[in-house]
Amino acid sequence: MPVEVTWWGHATCTIEDSGVRVLTDPLFARRFAHLRRRRGELPGPEAAVADAVLVSHLHSDHLHLPSMARLAPGSRLVVPRGAVRAVPGLRSLGAALELRITEVVPGDTVRLGEVRVRVVPALHDGRRLPMGRHRSPALGFVVEGEARTYFAGDTGLFDGMADAVGPVDVALLPVGGWGPYLGHGHLDAGRAAQALALLSPRSAVPVHYGTYWPIGLDGVRPHEFHAPGDEFVRKSALLVPEVAVHRLAHGERIRPETAE
Repeated sequence: MPVEVTWWGHATCTIEDSGVRVLTDPLFARRFAHLRRRRGELPGPEAAVADAVLVSHLHSDHLHLPSMARLAPGSRLVVPRGAVRAVPGLRSLGAALELRITEVVPGDTVRLGEVRVRVVPALHDGRRLPMGRHRSPALGFVVEGEARTYFAGDTGLFDGMADAVGPVDVALLPVGGWGPYLGHGHLDAGRAAQALALLSPRSAVPVHYGTYWPIGLDGVRPHEFHAPGDEFVRKSALLVPEVAVHRLAHGERIRPETAE
């Protein structure tokens, strides 16, 4: 069965491959901290159904404990090394739901039935902010089954990126953020297109944009909220026209191209 990808908004995606359903960075909140969801309905219960959940780093828009509370008891949870120590609520939630928590670092591999997940590096601050003292690595993941699907989490461009990630068929790349300015360790639409040129997959899906925005800042650089997906499509077409780029709506599912 071909790989299927669903984008639920922000960095939350479902990857279905070889009968295995993987969920990335679940965030199912209408509002949290100073952010509110400005586009797309909240994902329904089906979005939380997964054989495994991959968490790329400890920032609260990627490791969101109230969203994880929607997971089925006994779910498999793959998190950066040190996550349980750095986020005390994760331990209590894991105990309440009997989550099977596996801590990983780049270079590790996790088996999920017919699928394996390779853990790869990311260039990003992996601490639990704003007061995280304990460092945990920021991660990307390559889900390998019938296809090789790369979920980048949050990352900037870094030396040796293509070698570190390895060959991939589908790339889920962050192209924006949740505020008017992107800091170090992020991809905007242009840098994401450069990453696409380095990785050279068959297909790509832009994520991590057009979902959350700071409360009260609707009129501050709104272009940064609305435009990154379209900009990524345009810039990718100039740099790597052979890659099929799919700009999804929230909740939309596709079967991306994975082979000649």
